[in-house]
Amino acid sequence: MSKEDEQIGAVSAGDLHHHDDQVMRDTEISRIIDVVVGKIGEAFSWLWLVLLAVIIGNVILRYVFSQGMIELEELQWYLYAAAWLVGLSYTFISDGHVRVDVVHDRLSLRARMVLEFLGLTLLFLPFVLFVIIYAIPFVELSWQTNETSTSANGLPARWLIKGCLLFSFVLLLMVGLARLLRVLATLRYGAAPAVGEV
Repeated sequence: MSKEDEQIGAVSAGDLHHHDDQVMRDTEISRIIDVVVGKIGEAFSWLWLVLLAVIIGNVILRYVFSQGMIELEELQWYLYAAAWLVGLSYTFISDGHVRVDVVHDRLSLRARMVLEFLGLTLLFLPFVLFVIIYAIPFVELSWQTNETSTSANGLPARWLIKGCLLFSFVLLLMVGLARLLRVLATLRYGAAPAVGEV
């Protein structure tokens, strides 16, 4: 067993499954980003309750009073899109996303961190930057033309929901950079001390 794996002896193998965050070293910047994105994610998570209320209201109007409202249908889409898009970064910082760990758990901490580094720098961050670069003119055009729904009684301010795409990917860029900083710190200094260690 290598020295770096001995440092994480206090964490059981079951705990390591999907949770390298427990052994990665934090940096000041990564902690700040996680707190900011966590607060934003918690605030946006209330949209799910609002969405549920809108769906129930829409169903009651449609099937009890035979009154469908396009505005409520579009509001459902807006709320769902905003909550889901911002939820991406919130899921990332809580390490709740799906991973394929067929080989991952058999690797040493250093090998896992190298794979994480390669995944972040070659796949995740370039994809996020690509979306941001192409989303800026997409949102800008919608704002400048004051784009509205194409439906007769649809909602105005289509730029608002398109802006959620840009906003969510900026948050993803932040959490990706925070994770990259933690990976680099772990590669340089080893695993974070277990709880109670100095």
